[in-house]
Amino acid sequence: MGNKTEGKNDLLIQLIESQLKPNVKAIDAEAFYAEAFLKSLGEKGFFLSEEEQAFDTYFTEMNIIREVAKVCMTTAFCLWCHFAALIYVRKTPNLQLKEKMLPFLEKGEVLGSTGLSNAMKYYAGIEKLHLQAKPADGGYVLSGRLPAVSNLGKDHWFGVIANVEENKRIMLFVSSSVEGLELKERTEFLGVNGSATHACTFNDVFIPNEWIVTEDADSFINSIRPVIVLYQIPLGLGVTEASIDGIEKVKMSKNGWNQFLKLQPHELTNELNEIEQRVGKLYRQNEINWKEIASMRLDTVYLTLKTVHASMLHHGSSGYVRESDPARQLREAYFLANLTPTLQQLEKVVHPS
Repeated sequence: MGNKTEGKNDLLIQLIESQLKPNVKAIDAEAFYAEAFLKSLGEKGFFLSEEEQAFDTYFTEMNIIREVAKVCMTTAFCLWCHFAALIYVRKTPNLQLKEKMLPFLEKGEVLGSTGLSNAMKYYAGIEKLHLQAKPADGGYVLSGRLPAVSNLGKDHWFGVIANVEENKRIMLFVSSSVEGLELKERTEFLGVNGSATHACTFNDVFIPNEWIVTEDADSFINSIRPVIVLYQIPLGLGVTEASIDGIEKVKMSKNGWNQFLKLQPHELTNELNEIEQRVGKLYRQNEINWKEIASMRLDTVYLTLKTVHASMLHHGSSGYVRESDPARQLREAYFLANLTPTLQQLEKVVHPS
């Protein structure tokens, strides 16, 4: 088993080096979407879960996200979007949807995403649901607008949650090519523009029953939310590890003057190791603890922000070049801080009083 895992990890590194790394500057500066790389991961079997238990799948996929995030968090975020879609389809009670879509998603023939940022904020009491669904013959008619859904392209699929009535919300899995759905690409962000993010406007879109993830979105979200947030932790860990490596590389530059900076790489490494140990404890206990996951996600964001700031200071003027690794990692870290659940939402969960 160990040799098989090591071999798969070696293949992952090879794919990252050959297919992703050469495109990182274009992803960051020109909003290039690494769709071919994402599909190649599926072709090579990195999205398959049939041979693993649930917790093994969680931590295998978290490792993939982290390795990609070390090189490009924008693409790792797209990967997280795809894994979120996989979780929806793996967990759906709708066997018709699962049997139809899961093989395509796990082989990378279809890429998926999560359109649940608004829904997560709704469940946190921050926003109203933007989508409304009306029952129709054989399904629902969907209307409303989501301001930003990432990892979307032609014939991609993504999850959404809509109000049906006051006490009923449903979750649907929607094709980006469905009639009546208008997509408008958004590339005006500070960073992460290569994430294929679109505003999605639903103009009375018919959604057939076979696309329903669940008729009880409230309960479904409670069951999957911890895993979705767990998968965000390696986004920060990957950027943090890469930033620490960058600080180490310039440690002796400027005639060693970096030693006088207050924050040094060994301190950051110690904090990174602490979070890794907490994640490992979850795995050993085979337990999903929502508050502990929220706490780890919160601490990961703060550590990532602290590390990229330190990296900018250690690199000095070379880090102030827009296309430098430290500048890109700084933008990526601020995106992570605003990724749902945001710092404010996490603080409310972890420190409610």
